Amino acid sequence: MNSILTGTLLAGILAAGLFSLAFAAEPDTRKDASPQGTAKALFAGGCFWCMEKPFEVLDGVLSVTSGYAGGTTENPTYENYGAGGHTEVVQIVYDPQKVSYGKLLDTFWRQIDPTDPGGQFVDRGREYVSAIFVYDDEQRRLALASREKLAASGILRGPVVTEILDAPPFWPAENYHQDYYKENPIRYSFYRSRSGRDEFLNRTWTGVTVDLAAEKATKEDLRRRLTRMQYEVTQENGTEPPFANEYWDNKKAGIYVDIVSGEPLFSSLDKFDSGTGWPSFTRPLVPENIVEHEDRSLFSVRTEVRSRKGDSHLGHVFDDGPKPTGLRYCINSAALRFIEADRLAESGYGEFVGLFK
Repeated sequence: MNSILTGTLLAGILAAGLFSLAFAAEPDTRKDASPQGTAKALFAGGCFWCMEKPFEVLDGVLSVTSGYAGGTTENPTYENYGAGGHTEVVQIVYDPQKVSYGKLLDTFWRQIDPTDPGGQFVDRGREYVSAIFVYDDEQRRLALASREKLAASGILRGPVVTEILDAPPFWPAENYHQDYYKENPIRYSFYRSRSGRDEFLNRTWTGVTVDLAAEKATKEDLRRRLTRMQYEVTQENGTEPPFANEYWDNKKAGIYVDIVSGEPLFSSLDKFDSGTGWPSFTRPLVPENIVEHEDRSLFSVRTEVRSRKGDSHLGHVFDDGPKPTGLRYCINSAALRFIEADRLAESGYGEFVGLFK
């Protein structure tokens, strides 16, 4: 926040008795500090108040913590983090089996002005510059690929200046900064409406559908993320056992997305009991997300279906299905992740909510 807005807001916080002196005594410096089976991401996008909600609503994100990073001093506080060379950041702990690092990158770019070298919107100074801090070589590769994709898209009016740096120690901010948009909605709305952020984002992204998720993950990354069966099916064209898989008898309302890329594939509205022991659908939810190939394995000619973005093997399509299409998309559960209808919006699939009204 700039000095004028910061002074006004902090005065209100103090008057309301919300100012807390609690802050972390120790930084998060370990690369394995997140719980087993999860991963971390660290982004700087200007005022950290504005960077929490976009990630918290993603299915698979377990926590988003505002804090400080990149400086030389220990135990920074809101009063001195700038003098210590720190930048406002958010640290994200997420489940890689539910949300990819590429999805986090795509979300990050859509919250900031990547062409601004001197801060973000109304907030000026190095405390507010944008940056992607990476915890390993794979994150670096994906971040670089995503940044190159953004730069080549033609969306922005200037060069992308967001740096990609090794992750430094992370210091959580004071308690009153955490989930500020929830805890202090009036003050948050007052600040955000005057920051210039929404005007830029609306002007830049309205009507733009480009996907800025990173390139397809490496085989090594997928082996870490997926179960043995998920990897065998999606990457090695395997087939799971019938009647002994997760979704063959699932009758809940919702959509099915690619376990690798998250792209929407099928809907429960088009699911039927084919008697085969595999999830079966009469049509895809988003036809352009399905790619068909001739499959001559097993001494026969079949039509294989794969996901477009993830290039995951999904199953096969046959012409013995019920009306109205006469098609049967026979799909492996291991290639899918199911999202219940009442969780679509919070999981980033809000465009499909209307299907289940």
